Amino acid sequence: MSSVKERFLRYVQVETTSCEDNESCPSTPGQKVLGKMLVSEMQALGMQDAFMDEHGYVYGFIPAKGTADRPAIGLIAHMDTSGAVPGATKPQVIPAYDGGVIRLKNGVEISGFSFLPDLKGQELIVTSGDSVLGADDKAGVAEIMTLCERMLAPDAPDHGKICVAFTPDEEIGRGADRFDVPGFGADFAYTVDGGALGELEYECFNAASCIVRVKGVNIHPGSAKNQMINASLVAMEFAGMLPPWERPEHTEGYEGFFHLTGMNGNEESAELRYILRDHDRSKLETKKALMNTACEVLNKRYGTGTVSIELKDSYRNMREIVEQHPEILDRAKKAFEANGVEPIIQPIRGGTDGARLSFCGLPCPNLSTGGYNFHGRKELIPVPAMEKMVDVLVSLIKGSI
Repeated sequence: MSSVKERFLRYVQVETTSCEDNESCPSTPGQKVLGKMLVSEMQALGMQDAFMDEHGYVYGFIPAKGTADRPAIGLIAHMDTSGAVPGATKPQVIPAYDGGVIRLKNGVEISGFSFLPDLKGQELIVTSGDSVLGADDKAGVAEIMTLCERMLAPDAPDHGKICVAFTPDEEIGRGADRFDVPGFGADFAYTVDGGALGELEYECFNAASCIVRVKGVNIHPGSAKNQMINASLVAMEFAGMLPPWERPEHTEGYEGFFHLTGMNGNEESAELRYILRDHDRSKLETKKALMNTACEVLNKRYGTGTVSIELKDSYRNMREIVEQHPEILDRAKKAFEANGVEPIIQPIRGGTDGARLSFCGLPCPNLSTGGYNFHGRKELIPVPAMEKMVDVLVSLIKGSI
């Protein structure tokens, strides 16, 4: 049998960073490389109908065991990693963390985080400091695969049908785009895509994206008076019209934000890319209205057509669907508690495939993986947390609810 640690260390070395600028699915070829690895492993374990479709979605099934009528439960994780930093990682293992500063190979230090004292003495997996680790969400992939191996063992407990899926392009908001909900066959599901051990989340942001485009007038600076419209400066004016206290670095809990994710430009043209987030749908609409107002003000100032915006909704808060199925949350709570883990029920300050899948008829709350500091060079995950999550998933599947 392969351990969850061994699987994780294999998976994170495959480059699967997704790319928003590519319209193909998956958006990057490395995701299919990992998908093929997973299908081969699933088939070797004896899973039924394990395959990867043309879009890079991986599916597999374990038939029910025992005579009791039990629900078909889905487990889902995504294969891609964030493009915020490089994604090809060379993981480093710290056998027993001493509780002090973690110095990565390239000089990056991990220190000052409130959770670090609780990890003293544990085996940790980190990066060299040159890339993201990829625990988001290859830890979820490794935990689900290890769960599958356990449930296919001769001494596995009785359970209902287990439906497994690994999705591409979750990090760029496309993970549910081509998900085959009817073919998946689950009564309900869980994404294994959260952070610290014990997290149980069924509230997420309402989300939108916005592209701001600015058309300027470029005139030689020697004769630019009353003639030049510097597109880059107009873009900066737009950014300055949004409330600075509603940025990610100044918000927490249920507080929403405007997040500038990218910018480029010169005197003639400029572009800003934003994501907008709020748990309250009406507040998200207010944020969208403010961006429209900023556009109108600048067009009055500089001329019609100077600034244009493209707003697009991404996903909705899954709470309105999942809370209609309290038994799903109760099953997860009991699975954590059965393994000595206190459930941490909190809103997700982000999104998962489960948010959109919940609105496609597959109620899908989110479970922890055990990792910390996702999307950055200081990402890490304790091995004991991954091992405990496998135990939690076993309890979840065999639960009597």
